[in-house]
Amino acid sequence: MPHSLITGGARSGKSRRAEFLARSLPGRPIYIATAEIRDAEMAARVAEHQARRGPEWDEHPAPRDLCSALQQTDGRGPRLVDCLTLWLSNLFEAERDWHAATQDLVACLERQQSPVILVTNEVGLGIVPGSKLGRDFRDAQGRLNQIVAGAVAHVELMVAGIPVTVKS
Repeated sequence: MPHSLITGGARSGKSRRAEFLARSLPGRPIYIATAEIRDAEMAARVAEHQARRGPEWDEHPAPRDLCSALQQTDGRGPRLVDCLTLWLSNLFEAERDWHAATQDLVACLERQQSPVILVTNEVGLGIVPGSKLGRDFRDAQGRLNQIVAGAVAHVELMVAGIPVTVKS
C-alpha cells in the first residue's frame, strides 16, 4: 500500500480508519504519536486510543520530529502518524518554521520503504477563528494538508465514520 492521508473533522472516525488500514498491511504496526499529554483530559484520550489499538502495536512518540521517527521505524512495518494537526500545533508552540518542517516531512516520505498512513484534521470547514493566531493556524493546517495530500498516493475524507476516497 502506498502512503495515505486520512482527513476529516473531529470524531469523524479518522483514527479508527487509519488503524484499520495499518492493521491490514503486513508487519507489526507502529503508532507514531504526536500528542503531548499535558492534562487529565488529554491523558484520557491517549489511554482510549491505546486501549482500542491493543498490545499488537509498537508506539513511538514524535511530538515535533516526524522525520526522525519515520527514519528510525522504516522497514519495521506500517506506520500510522496520528496526527498532523497536533504536530503542527506543537511546531506553532515551539515557534518552529512549520513550512520548512512540512517540506522536510515530504522529502522524508519520499525515502520511506514501509507504508505511512497520516491522520489530519480538516479545520477550515467551520467558523473563521476570532484571533489572528487561530486564523494563522487554520491557514497553516489547510496548506499542510494540501502539501501532504499532494505527496501521497491515497487520500480519504472521513464523513460520519464513512471513508470517501478523494485520491487513489
